[in-house]
Amino acid sequence: MLYIVKRLISTILCGLILLLVPFAAVSETGFPLPRYASLRANEVYLRTGPGIRYPVDWIFICRGMPVEITAEFENWRKVRDWQGTEGWVHRSMLSGKRTVVVTGGLQPLRLDPDANSLLTARVMEKVIGYILECSGHWCHLEVGKRRGWMRRTHIWGVYSDETIK
Repeated sequence: MLYIVKRLISTILCGLILLLVPFAAVSETGFPLPRYASLRANEVYLRTGPGIRYPVDWIFICRGMPVEITAEFENWRKVRDWQGTEGWVHRSMLSGKRTVVVTGGLQPLRLDPDANSLLTARVMEKVIGYILECSGHWCHLEVGKRRGWMRRTHIWGVYSDETIK
């Protein structure tokens, strides 16, 4: 009976502690989790765990591809790509340079952040672009040699409420 009471008190205390923890997690490096980054190399091994002793589960072969960092362990980062593939990569394989990937088919890149603005290009799905800035519903991107504005809903690699200057 005493064991059950101790277990119940422990469970209640753990629940109270969880209520005190803020919803936006901060990593051991001081950066927020989750956050976006991009791949630094043309070939990045995605491992099943945080270390070289874990097997390679997947190989990313696209430098600049955006990934979302969801966890950290020492020099290892757990990442997820735009298709939901998850695993661990060494931090040296990641860059702070912000990129996005176009989703949802062929998307317009516009001269100004306005749905009626002139087209500068039509961008195919899976194409990677560099973020120049984001505010409101639009992001200013560089895709190849073209620059323009694209709706946030057509890209993956930036949060819906995030402002980038």
